[in-house]
Parts: sequence; C-alpha cells; structure tokens
Amino acid sequence: MGTRRGVAVLLLAAVLLQTLLPASEAEGLVRIALKKRPVDRNSRVATSLSDREDLLGGGGANTLRSEEEGDIVSLKNYMNAQYFGEIGVGTPPQKFTVIFDTGSSNLWVPSAKCYFSIACYLHARYKAGASSTYKKNGKPAAIQYGTGSIAGYFSEDSVTVGDLVVKDQEFIEATKEPGVTFLVAKFDGILGLGFKEISVGKAVPVWYNMVEQGLISDPVFSFWLNRHADDEGEGGEIIFGGMDPKHYVGEHTYVPVTQKGYWQFDMGDVLVGGKSTGFCAGGCAAIADSGTSLLAGPTAIITEINEKIGAAGVVSQECKTIVSQYGQQILDLLLAETQPKKVCSQVGLCTFDGTRGVSAGIRSVVDDEPVKSNGLRTDPMCSACEMAVVWMQNQLAQNKTQDLILDYVNQLCNRLPSPMGESAVDCASLGSMPDIEFTIGGKKFALKPEEYILKVGEGAAAQCISGFTAMDIPPPRGPLWILGD
Repeated sequence: MGTRRGVAVLLLAAVLLQTLLPASEAEGLVRIALKKRPVDRNSRVATSLSDREDLLGGGGANTLRSEEEGDIVSLKNYMNAQYFGEIGVGTPPQKFTVIFDTGSSNLWVPSAKCYFSIACYLHARYKAGASSTYKKNGKPAAIQYGTGSIAGYFSEDSVTVGDLVVKDQEFIEATKEPGVTFLVAKFDGILGLGFKEISVGKAVPVWYNMVEQGLISDPVFSFWLNRHADDEGEGGEIIFGGMDPKHYVGEHTYVPVTQKGYWQFDMGDVLVGGKSTGFCAGGCAAIADSGTSLLAGPTAIITEINEKIGAAGVVSQECKTIVSQYGQQILDLLLAETQPKKVCSQVGLCTFDGTRGVSAGIRSVVDDEPVKSNGLRTDPMCSACEMAVVWMQNQLAQNKTQDLILDYVNQLCNRLPSPMGESAVDCASLGSMPDIEFTIGGKKFALKPEEYILKVGEGAAAQCISGFTAMDIPPPRGPLWILGD
C-alpha cells in the first residue's frame, strides 16, 4: 500500500460492468468472489445500522471452497449496500464472516471467552485452544463505532484469506459486544483494509502482512461490486494482487492519497443535473469506504440533492428564520462581493476565525445545547446561515432574481435531510431524476438515479430510499465526503 510504490494511490474504475464475467486466468491474483442475497426487510434493518457513523450491518454464512483457480471466498451483497465474506482464523481454519472494510484497519472476531454479550452467542466464536498456530498476546483493545463497540484483547494466529495464509497476524478477540448493533448483524467480525495509522493498538493490518510476507506479487487490491440485487449469481469480487480487466472497460483514474489512515483523496465539485452545487467547487476531501453503505456528504449539498430528486426532508425552523430575518441582508452582502466566508460573521450569526464562521452564541429558542466540534462552538443558526450563503451563491451564478433566490432557499429549508439518515423518494419519479456527478482527478463520474436510489420490494409495496445521507465534518478535516458502496 505505497510501501513499495513510493506513492499510495487510490484506484477508481472508470466504468464497472454490470454483469458478472468469468474470472481471469491471470497469475498472482487472489480472488474473493462476492455472493448475493435477496433484499428483504431484515437486510434493510442491517443496512440501516451500517455507516461510518452508524456501523454497517449485514451478513450470511458461507464456506471456503477450493477450485482450479484456488480457494474462493463467497461473499454476500446486502441491498447493494454491503459486501462481506468469509475468512479462516487458526490452524485448522475456524470460519468467520467479515466485512472487508477500507474504513478501518483492525481484524476482530468474537472470542469463545465472550460470556456476557448475547451477540457473541449468535455468531461464530474463536477458540484459541483449537488452533495449533495460536500465540498468546493479551494486550487489551477496544474499538468504538457510531452505534456499537467491541472490547477484548489481542491474540496472534494464522489468517486464511482466499488461498493466502497470513502468519502471526495480530487480531482482536472480542469479549464484549454490547448493544444491539452486533446482535442483529449477521456478520461475525470486521477485516480492516485501511492504513496502519488508524490501527487500534498499532497492530499491523492483514493487508500489510500480505505484502510484507510476499504473498502477493503486486501491492494492489481492487473491488468489483455487482449492482444487480435481484441476481441469484455473485455479487462481485475483491482481488488481492491486482485487478481483473474483465470487470471494467475504459481507463482508470488515479488520485494520490492525501492523508494516510483512511483511503482519503481530494475531490472537486459535485454537480446535480449538470449544475454546480458550489460547496465543493473549491475542493473537498473524500474517503473511499467499502464499509459504508450510503454516500455521506455535507448537509448543504445533500439538501440541494433532496430538492432535485423530491426526497422527503425535515423542516428547519432555524433555516427559515435565517431567510426571513437575514435573507435580504445576506444577499446584499454577496452582491457587494463580500467574501462569502465572512458574510455570516458580518450579519452577527457567526464569528469569523480566519477560515470559516464559528458560533457567536446566538441560539434559537428551540435549540438544544450547542455542540463542540474540534474545539469550536457551533449552533444551528450559524450552520443554517453558512448553508444559505452557499445556496444563494449558486443561484446568483445562474443570474436568478432576488425574489426567486429567497424563495428557492426557503424551499430548501423544507428539504433538510432527516437526522435519522433515510430520505424517501417516489419510485415512479426515477425517470425524471437528474444525474449526480462527482469530480475526481479532474474527471466527472456520473451516477444515474437507478444507481443512487435503493429500491426495496416490488409492485405496490416497493419503497425507494435516497442513497445520500448528510454528515458535516468541520475544518480542518472537512468538508468531507464518504463514498460508500
């Protein structure tokens, strides 16, 4: 992962084929075949638990099997939102279903010594005494996720991935899995594919050991994800050691990893129906995350997307207050070419810290206690003002009249993403929804409605859910997008 190439790069497929093709005969590649599961109510519950902020769920038992090409691990695809499969830990291998997660770096599985968490009894558990290659470590470990956590201790053993056997791999035996997150999830554990910089306990990730132990000829892994949720066939592949040209057409776009930890890179503007949303025109950070189901981005952009696709949202009284009491003043300042970042401080809603507005302590009567993020005090009035500035800038760039601009911003105040993360859309309207484009490496990658809308069920019972969810990360780390499955 950059240790042998000098510069770590993230590989993005220009176009992924949507039909499963035969595996390549190329040597030196280790394949993880992705299996499908039918979409059902349980899969939707599992997916709703699955996010970088809200840990991904999903699962299903599979078996390691040997074929002429080598061992293939069958993975399941839940609702085109999560891809997972099986590994072996120990000698002989004890089988576990895991999430292959580029957003974390540790490997953990439930321990046979997990006595007081019900979740452990519903999943496979690692038995150290049953493995001839087990080595005691004992160092304590804990990982906190958005809606779940695990705790336990480190052990060392051989880990089988496909036909590779990684020796002396540090992993966490989870002895505590509190809450409902892992109780309802059908996967057993997580195999992190992120950088060692975010590894809990400074454990060397499985991927690093694959490279260091010379198990693969090229330090590259690649995903191919099958979007056909109704197929009974395979859900795609993870390939360790390269990529399979039978699973894509066109050229790849390479972008440098800007911050080791996650697979993070610079991303440009996001366009809706060919028009700029403005928020990332000056650049945003993005993370490619196989452990997140949806596309998470700044509230200002998600709200614009909601408005264009007709997604149900929630009404923000703070936002409406900004429009009614400060809208004209904000518009006048923008027309006077005031620096956009200073507008909200000039109207008295935020304090300018040199890079962005921070709360000046003005609170709505319906607001709860302001939260602290990165040491900066924030509140809904300041945030709503900053969103209004972005929206007004976009409308001014399109030469809209002042009345139309204020009316448009007021409409957006009714489309703010639900705090619960899900926004429903009308399934009958998919044909009229716009393409949404992400600018990566100077190239625009377009998603069509059928690619960013999750459809659950058929006929009159069908429900459609927006694949976009809001998540605001303040500077210096943000604004940040998480590009999930």
